[in-house]
Formats: sequence, C-alpha cells, structure tokens
Amino acid sequence: MPHSQYARHLMGAAAIEPTGEFEAGSFACFTLTYTAGYFGIDDTGSLKIVHRFASDMGKPQFDDPQGWNYTTVEASNGAVLQVEYDGKRNIRPWDKTLFIRVVRGYLEEGDRIVVRFGDTRQGSPGMRVQTFHEPTFEFRVLVDAFATYNYTELPSSPTISVVAGPAASYKAVLPSLVELGQPVRLGFKGEDKWGNPSHRVAGTFTLRSNLDVAGLPAGFTVTAGDYATVMENLVPTQEGDLEIEVLRDGHVVARSNPCRVSARVARRHFWGDLHGQSEETIGTNSAEELIVFARDRAFLDVMSHQGNDFQITSEFWRELNGLTAKYNEDGRFVIFPGYEWSGNTGLGGDRNVMYLREGRPLHRSSHALVDDLSDMDSDCNSADQLFDALKDEDVVVFAHIGGRYADITLSHDARIERSVEIHSDWGTFEWLLEDAFKLGYRVGILANSDGHKGRHGASHPGASLFGAYGGLSCLVADELTRPAIAEALRQRRHYATTGCRAYLDVRAHFPQPAQCWSDDPKLGQPVTQRQVDSVEMGAIVDYGGDFVEFEFDVATHGAIERVEVRNRMEVAHTLYPYAPGDLGSRIRMVWEGSGYRGRGRQTVWDGEATLEGNAFVDPRPINFWNLDKTLDHPDPARLCWKSLTTGGFSGVDVRLADSNAGVLKVRTPLIEVDVDVADIGLSPIVRENGGLQRRLQIYRLPDVNEVRRMRRRVRVPLHAGEDNAIYVRVTTEDGFFIYSSPIYIARK
Repeated sequence: MPHSQYARHLMGAAAIEPTGEFEAGSFACFTLTYTAGYFGIDDTGSLKIVHRFASDMGKPQFDDPQGWNYTTVEASNGAVLQVEYDGKRNIRPWDKTLFIRVVRGYLEEGDRIVVRFGDTRQGSPGMRVQTFHEPTFEFRVLVDAFATYNYTELPSSPTISVVAGPAASYKAVLPSLVELGQPVRLGFKGEDKWGNPSHRVAGTFTLRSNLDVAGLPAGFTVTAGDYATVMENLVPTQEGDLEIEVLRDGHVVARSNPCRVSARVARRHFWGDLHGQSEETIGTNSAEELIVFARDRAFLDVMSHQGNDFQITSEFWRELNGLTAKYNEDGRFVIFPGYEWSGNTGLGGDRNVMYLREGRPLHRSSHALVDDLSDMDSDCNSADQLFDALKDEDVVVFAHIGGRYADITLSHDARIERSVEIHSDWGTFEWLLEDAFKLGYRVGILANSDGHKGRHGASHPGASLFGAYGGLSCLVADELTRPAIAEALRQRRHYATTGCRAYLDVRAHFPQPAQCWSDDPKLGQPVTQRQVDSVEMGAIVDYGGDFVEFEFDVATHGAIERVEVRNRMEVAHTLYPYAPGDLGSRIRMVWEGSGYRGRGRQTVWDGEATLEGNAFVDPRPINFWNLDKTLDHPDPARLCWKSLTTGGFSGVDVRLADSNAGVLKVRTPLIEVDVDVADIGLSPIVRENGGLQRRLQIYRLPDVNEVRRMRRRVRVPLHAGEDNAIYVRVTTEDGFFIYSSPIYIARK
C-alpha cells in the first residue's frame, strides 16, 4: 500500500555512510544524512526512517552513549527535534520506525538531519547489524513535509548489503530413506554463528562413510563464494543406517543425518517446509531467492511460498504462479502455488492454502494492504467462507499459528483441512492438536518455518521475537510429484520435527482383524474398508479389541533422550534408551511453554541456579537459538541465564562435581524451586505455572548417551466412546521434537 505520491522528487534525498558489505550480527556506525528538498519540512512536520518487520537490527536507544545501538539525531540549522523509536509506527511490512519530528523551527531546502545509528563517538560499539543475509538492506525514508502526517516515500532510499560471516559449523544432509542400489544426494554447507549459509568456506574436505557407497569420492573441494555443495549419484550398496562424515584436516566437522537403506522401500520420505514468506509480503529477499535457497541451500524436496493474502497483489499472485511453474520439477523439487489466508482469529485465523496447479483463484481474507479493489468480490473474510469457496478445488489446507492463530474450534472443514501445523519459528503449539482431538478431528501433524528471514527450510530465528528454529515435515509418498505429496497430506502420511531430520516409521498391530478405512468416514463421502492386521501412520481404523501393539522405529542425528507413546494427549508409555542404573552426575533443568495463544506468547525465564554443597561442571545451553540469550557460569556453584520460550523448551545440561551432594536452588521470574540433588532421578521433578504448558522440569541423565536409534513395540490400551489417536513424540538430547502423525482407532 503506497504512501502519498505527491511531488516525490521535491521531498529531498537521503544518503548513508559507509556503504558496502557488513557481516550479519556485526557492529557498525551508519550515518544517514537527509537533505531537505524544495518544500523543506514545516514546523511539527516529521521524518520516518523505517525497516522491515522481519529485521532484527539493533533497536535504536538514546540514553546510554556507551551501550549497543546508541543513536543520535541533529538538525544542521539547530531546529529542535523530538526523536522516538517505535516497532509499530508505520504501515506493514515497514513497521519498525525511527520517528523524528521538528518541534521547534523548520527546515528549508538544503538543511540536513543527520542520524548516527550506532554513534561510536562516546564509546558505543555501534549499531548491531541484522543477523541474516540481505543484499539490499534498506533504510527507507518517508517525509511529512507539510505537517499533515501524510508521508511521501523518497524516490530512492539508501541501502547496505548484509552478508554471512565465516563458517562456525557445518551441515551434511542426506535423504532419510532409500532403496538399496538407488542413488542419493549429499548436501554440504557451512553456516555462520547466526545460521546463514556462508560463502566464506574454501578448501578441501574428506568423506568417510559407515556403509559402502559406490561413487562416494574420497574428498571434495569448496571454492570461496559457493554457499553449498551437492554430490549426486551416490549409491549405497549395504543395508543399514547410512551416515557420512565430513572431515577437515583429519577432524570431523559434520556428520549427516541417518539415511535408512532398505532392500525394499514401499514409499519414499521427502522433506518439506510448506510455509515461508519473501520480501514481497513480510519476509526477506525475493520469492525467487527464497525458492532457490530452499532447493539449493536447505536441500529440500518440497516447499510452498505462503505470503499473507492481504498483501498479495494480483500482479504478484501471477508472478508467484509463474515461479512455481518454473521451478516445479517432478522427481527433483516440488513447489505448490499457494498463500496464507490471514483472517483475524475471530473469523477463523491463519490457514495455509496449497493448490495442485497454477492459475487458481486468490481468495483473500481482506484487501487490507491491496489498493486495487476491483476483485474484492472474490474475498473470503471468514474461514467458513474460505472453505466454501475451496470445496470444489484441488487443494490442501492446514491450520497455522503465527501472529494470528487458527481457531479450529470456530471453523474447520475436514474435507480440505487435513493437518495442523504445531511448530514453526513462532514456537511449539501442542494445544492446537489438543483442540483437534477434543473436537473429534482426525488431523495429521505438520511443522514448518513460516520463515521471514529468507532461509526457507533452514530457518534460524535470529535475534527478534521468533522463539524457535523452523520446523520440517517429512512426507511419506509414492513419488516426488504434486499429486503424490498431496495424497500423503490427505492421508496424514507425514511426520514433523522442530528442525532436525530423522528417519521415523510407526505401525499399529492388531491381535484380531481390524477394518481400515480408505478415507475418513466422518466426511460423508464414498469410502471403502479392508481387513488388516497392521496399519501405518495416518490410518483410520475400526477395531473391537481392548488394546493395540504400537511399534516405532526411529533413527536420529543426535542422542535420543526419551520417546513418549501417546494416546491423544495422554502419555501411555515413556521409553528411554537407558535404565535408572545408567544415570550419572548429569542433570537437566528445562523450562517450557507460553503465556497464551496470541502474539504476546513470549515467556521470559531469565534466572539462575545455585548449588549448596556442590559445584556445576561444563554447563551447556539447550535451544538458546538467539545468541543474545546467554548461559553464564560466574562461579563454580552458580549458573545464570537469559532465556525466552514461545511454546517450546530451553534449558541447561550440566554435570555435578558430586552426583548426590547438596541442594539445587532454581530461581526464575515464574517458578522457584529447591531440590535435594539426591532426589533428582529419571522421572522429572515438575513445577507448573499456568499458561500453556508453562513449567520447569529437573531430571537426571547418564553421563554418556550415544543411542541414536530405537525400535520398540508396546501395548497401548484403547478407550471406548472417543477416537484413540496414537502417535509418538521423540525428544533428542540437543533439543528437538519429532512427532508422528496419529493413527486413529475407533473402538467398536
């Protein structure tokens, strides 16, 4: 939505020094000089310098000359200026605003306002540059020359280039399942400390595999300027869980996720991130750059661009459809045309819409940021209206929790909406799944990023209000095509993670014959039944027995902490890869949850832990994605931290100098607890604090746990009178969740 177009060429000009490239997350001083145009700026007129909502550049402050982001503003003619910073003082997506009002005096043509972002003259380290890559980071300048509060955007605003830093870690990525003798790809990249793929990686690396792989080179060379490397046509010739290590100078710098190699594979596993945005709406970098990142730097198989509908113009919708047609390639990379229906929560809340072909209608929730009202009659202002408009389309919809949250208690159409997204950059939202179970919905579980920072499929949250690493969904499909992926979604044949890649298979086995439905009979559509003695993930079954045998097989990148087998939200079994006798001197303090369902869900856990009669050894943070949130060890018996959760969890893993001595005291703004160290065991000590699963847990682990594969079969009792929804949640020691979609069993 534009500002005033009146006489833009007469409103002045802005320039910035220095220009060029700046490392993401670094500090610098930027001097922006606005030179007034023909009209000047009248008494009480104003200037706005605005940045994108997604940017996590340092927040300007005016009170501490030696602190981060100290900012000064002055007028060359001595005019008195009122200066404020407000994160929501301009039209989205350019929300973040440095507001400068002339309160005494005025500006004539040629007068200047000089803004020093990160003024270092009195000791400030400077302005913290945003933490993610953006070649054209813009300081957009708007002028209210006539004191009307109607702003004109300058024809040209200054930009800098934000680039990745040196590699702080490396990632190696394989598929999760392959048939013996079929080729796989290995993706490799270095990431800087903020999760940006780094173009500053150069040199020779060697490869080491735990299984025989035909075509695997002994090593490879990376050239500076390359963001990622892909090795094709690697053919495993042994069954097992394939892992490939990447070494530099004899040291392992990356180990791939496991790839299950099986003699026979009924269906394949394809990794997707079905939800992200670009700069044309509220994200970063162009839609085409987002697609290329997903395919070539995140090594995804499947994606969908999901811009906020009320900001998608008809022209951009046509452009998006052109891009999806251009980049969709069966067997290589599948991209769905789609959008985020972004209705207010009171009208149903966010839904993600994915079409199976281009050229389908855009049913916006509103035209809030679209000036062309000629197609308003195609709007669907409520979720019910949306479902009605889509009822005859070849489309898949899922519910999303973002700024606005989906209210599936208000609106849901099971014919179209087959899944719920319970994790994204915004946090983890198991309550959405609980809502679905209570209402008898039979939904699958998805996790995506809803990334706003241009890193689709590898979405580090950065240093702003996003509280989690972006999720991934694994689609279990016959082939990599739009129809096959859509069928996997409609049949709930998918599992979700909070950002890792894992192999997962789940089955329900029936001691007596059961009846499996071809689709949900609740939909009122033609369905068939077949007799079965076992079913896979996502199945809907009628069964007359008292229990089922539930089997899971999981292989992960990191050590497995626990596996919960659940029936709805009830934990039927908690399984560990170790016994109570294996526990050692290592403990965990974990805090989790959120304040409430909406935008203000952030929960602050800044706190400390002290030991009486003992000492902490080698503390390690869990899920401290924002590097500004720190864990410190100021003395042997004290830890302190800054931490925030938005539904997921963070915590501390630490060894004790003495396994059983002393008293542990934990203090946070929400929960305080004193625990005898000797009482800390396998089962968590839990303290609740309302909200949504807002709690603190303390428990003990083995000193060393290297188990990365578990396969178990357990008996799960069945309830009568309501659906049994049986699934697993796997927790890894490094802080990830892995969810299977439920198997739904109606006890007859």
